[in-house]
Amino acid sequence: MLHVSIIFLVIAFIAGILGLTGIAGKAAWIARLLFFIFLVLFLISLLFGGPGPQV
Repeated sequence: MLHVSIIFLVIAFIAGILGLTGIAGKAAWIARLLFFIFLVLFLISLLFGGPGPQV
């Protein structure tokens, strides 16, 4: 999933350089959405930790 968000970020930058505001806006919105989803999942994983100790 992180790979997909990076692809959308690159598309947003390229579209922004070319001046295609409709495509740039949508790609930037998707990249921002995926970033916040991953941020929340990261914080949850830090809070609850991984699996217990291996015996």
